[in-house]
Amino acid sequence: MAIPKPEGRIVEFEKMGFGMFVHWGLYSQLGVGEWTLHSHNRDINEYKKLKDTFTAEDFDAEKLVLTAKNAGCKYIVLTTRHHEGFSLYDTCGLSSFDAPHSPCGRDLVREYVDACRKYDIVPFFYHTTLDWYQPSFNEDFDSYLEYLRRSVEILCTNYGKIGGFWFDGNWSKPDADWKEDELYGTIRRYQPDAIIVNNTGLDFRGALGAHEIDSVTFEQGRPTPMNREGMDKYIAAEMCYTLNNHWGIGSLDFDYKPPKELIEALCDCRRVGANYLLNIGPTAQGGVDVYQDELMKIMGRWMSIYGEAVYLGKPCGVMTQGKHFALRGDDALYLFFYDLGIGGDSHVTVGIGDDGTCEFEGVKDTLSGVEWMDNGESLEFSQNGDKLCVKVTRFPYGMSTCVRVAKAKIK
Repeated sequence: MAIPKPEGRIVEFEKMGFGMFVHWGLYSQLGVGEWTLHSHNRDINEYKKLKDTFTAEDFDAEKLVLTAKNAGCKYIVLTTRHHEGFSLYDTCGLSSFDAPHSPCGRDLVREYVDACRKYDIVPFFYHTTLDWYQPSFNEDFDSYLEYLRRSVEILCTNYGKIGGFWFDGNWSKPDADWKEDELYGTIRRYQPDAIIVNNTGLDFRGALGAHEIDSVTFEQGRPTPMNREGMDKYIAAEMCYTLNNHWGIGSLDFDYKPPKELIEALCDCRRVGANYLLNIGPTAQGGVDVYQDELMKIMGRWMSIYGEAVYLGKPCGVMTQGKHFALRGDDALYLFFYDLGIGGDSHVTVGIGDDGTCEFEGVKDTLSGVEWMDNGESLEFSQNGDKLCVKVTRFPYGMSTCVRVAKAKIK
């Protein structure tokens, strides 16, 4: 069966490759994760008082956007409203439970969008469909859905062109009629080029949704290859991933993932053509946590070396053993290698390994050279039919980029 041709907005989405998720709201003041209203059985009347202490005094939209840009991210997804029901934008009379009606007194989404445009980052809007604050969510669902649609309409019309919407919460009422055609129709009317995502959650990673959905989601789990044969529309894929165990900041969550895991997750996504959306959780009043900032800087250092392969490489049917894989760009193959050893004296080197060879099958191009992208060292290689054999050298002592990429130039 034929694979459908992707629409232009999906082509551009896949090219971006790497984005930064931002979970920030009233819950951040408590520092125990974004689900605390529900998970810790808090009284809603007490919880909503958090609005009275929400100053956003540490929120610097330009610093936030530069955190993403310096990490090599091409887009950001900001929680404009999470399940707690509090909006970071001016809801224009729909509700007083928003940032302009708090001591903050500012439209934080406006600041975010302006900073994104200044630094050439594409702004996306996360928006909950589940709402623990609005009584109509349980008492008059049709009325609630109109409130939701009008909220999204404000985001569509007040902030210029945006990259897309990232919805989350339909899984809370799996048998309900969410009137998705009306919601997505509003977006298409005002933002025809916006990517539409609706998170299917931990239980249904990679599940397809309504026809207007442009990308499936893989929450906290490695994406699997998409079989697009026979689809009536080309669908992209994206994995969202946390730096630790929470989306919103967890002040006592010290279990941060090591850079190696974060880098490998990025590469695992691109191996199957999926985007990688890596989350940070700002502090109580919107600052970027120092440790999270440093982890994103490490991602940026890796991307400054190998970003070309992440942005330009696409799955191409080339096969090899183990975790290694290849992507194809316009004029090169990018060869990704995992778990390489380190060269050096045995008295000082931990994880020492031998030089070895790696064979790739399905290579249809004739190559003129193969070299490491980090230091330009040429690698010995040979081709026989569609087989490529590369002699892989170890990391030099004093270096390990976790996943190392070689560029094979096409004649």
